Amino acid sequence: MPALRIEGFVIVSADGRLANARNVMPDDLKIEGDKRFFTAALDGADLIVHGRHSQEEQPNAPKRRRLILTRKVQATAPDPSNPKSLLWNPAGCSFDDASRAAGVTSGMAAIIGGPGVFGMFMDRYDTFWLSVASRVQIPDGEPCFPGVPARSPQQVLAAHGLHAGEPQLIDAAQEVSVTPWRRIA
Repeated sequence: MPALRIEGFVIVSADGRLANARNVMPDDLKIEGDKRFFTAALDGADLIVHGRHSQEEQPNAPKRRRLILTRKVQATAPDPSNPKSLLWNPAGCSFDDASRAAGVTSGMAAIIGGPGVFGMFMDRYDTFWLSVASRVQIPDGEPCFPGVPARSPQQVLAAHGLHAGEPQLIDAAQEVSVTPWRRIA
């Protein structure tokens, strides 16, 4: 059986932030070109993995299998608000066990945040899709990864063995590009 591919997705401000100081994604980061890219990627995912603050805000969101990280359960437990979701405590079981419990053992797992969740997978990503909104600044906001802002998101990804591919402009009006960072075997 093919292995589960791990791909990360985030849009960040020019200063490497994904949310404001209240852990809320500001409207300045809700950019149409990135929304289209993100939606298409998640439509192709077999499993979505995120923390309690990360949300998709998309019509297909309830249809997707997902793991939601929490400390409120021992290992995994059904999510009472969504039959396609499992609550997962990484301290109680591995990601591989949790994804099996969710019924997903192959295809693509999309890691969509937040910073602690992204950090857990740094050494496992096959590809990390980093979208940067170069016109947006979020002073005192929530950094996208552990280690930011002392290092840039790009430096953090490179330090974990990922290599930048060719950036793609996904919203010319807002000057937003996405760069695939891939693990090269």
